[in-house]
Amino acid sequence: MIDILKVIAAFATGYLLGSLNTAVIVGKLYGKDIGSLGSKSAGLTNTLRVLGKSAAALVLAGDILKGVLACLIGLQIGVYAQSGEARDCISLLAAGAGAVIGHNWPVYFGFKGGKGALTAAAVMFMFNWVMALISLGAFVLIVALTRYVSLGTISASIFFVALSFIPAFGSSFYFQIFAALMALMIIFKHRENIRRLLAGTENKLSF
Repeated sequence: MIDILKVIAAFATGYLLGSLNTAVIVGKLYGKDIGSLGSKSAGLTNTLRVLGKSAAALVLAGDILKGVLACLIGLQIGVYAQSGEARDCISLLAAGAGAVIGHNWPVYFGFKGGKGALTAAAVMFMFNWVMALISLGAFVLIVALTRYVSLGTISASIFFVALSFIPAFGSSFYFQIFAALMALMIIFKHRENIRRLLAGTENKLSF
């Protein structure tokens, strides 16, 4: 029997942690409103373009940290469920999902956040580091070949979902639902990037 109240508590905790949008906070420290500059996305890539490497490093650390903390709390709450032969920590999945949703739609900043990719990546590593590492490899390869960060991010999220259906990884139904939710959120938040990619006007990353 799944303890619904504990799962809700895990989700809420993850959401509140995720809502601490690092890019917005770092932007304020630099005296800038990151949400009104560059691509107007409160995320790592836009911070790198607008505020530089030092600010981007702070955002990188903050976005990873909040995803990891949310997952650790979800793991500590310890609500598990069985799906076939697979057994997953449902409170961990809920806290991770909450962290990504909070990053995308933060309660502290008028529900205007980033695109969730970095926090989602941290959360995915907490769930299954092998699948996440393979997906990261796909991301790096696509970005190296095309210099489109958005294309690499979208492709990696879809690849993660595909991996969850490979029997060798032993993913449960609950995990597959979570992976699909993460991918759908990332794709939705990158819808403008998708339009620019199709139009050939998307910004390329300069190495």
